[in-house]
Amino acid sequence: MAQAEPLLLPRELLVRTGPVDHADWNYKGILGRISRQRFKLVRRLMDGQRFPRLLELGYGSGVFLPELARHADAVSGVDVHGQSEEVASALARNGVTVTLKRGVAESLPFADESFDAVVAVSVLEFVDDMDMTARELGRVLAPGGALIVITPGKSPLVDAGLKLLTGKSADADFGNKRERVIPALKRAFRLDRELQFPFVTVPGVRLYTALRFGKA
Repeated sequence: MAQAEPLLLPRELLVRTGPVDHADWNYKGILGRISRQRFKLVRRLMDGQRFPRLLELGYGSGVFLPELARHADAVSGVDVHGQSEEVASALARNGVTVTLKRGVAESLPFADESFDAVVAVSVLEFVDDMDMTARELGRVLAPGGALIVITPGKSPLVDAGLKLLTGKSADADFGNKRERVIPALKRAFRLDRELQFPFVTVPGVRLYTALRFGKA
């Protein structure tokens, strides 16, 4: 049975928050079908669980927050951009209530053990200091909480595909940061589950890795 599409913020409500905010890709043909796989991977790793307090790290335009709100009692978001009020207003017009803050991953503006789940979709590959970010994620995550991360693969074939579909250069966007994400998280957390897309292993083709971590 085909997996239901994630509930996303309607395209007309999206607020463009910066040069690497590509939320509109989720609505573009084959590119959209690929991009939405990230959100389906998050749902699989949630495994039907509902969380009292959930944080999305790097919420961008808020495109995924309507779906995340289905899985939590209270939802928060943090991002580096300064358009939290505009994004919160767009979400409210779609019936989604969230608490949004401005901050960086290396110094999160939340108290210790504030969240039962943290979700980071295609964001950690932009972080400068992954070890400090991992420590911060561990600090704000409550005991028994879940850290769910989606991060892109790296290969010449995948990067060429991105360039063909979007005109964007992965190396220009990420530099060498993609390779740092998973090792830093595995040093700081206990890996509970890992998925990949495509789900059938194809040499040289790993578009996304999805990981669920718990506190070590």
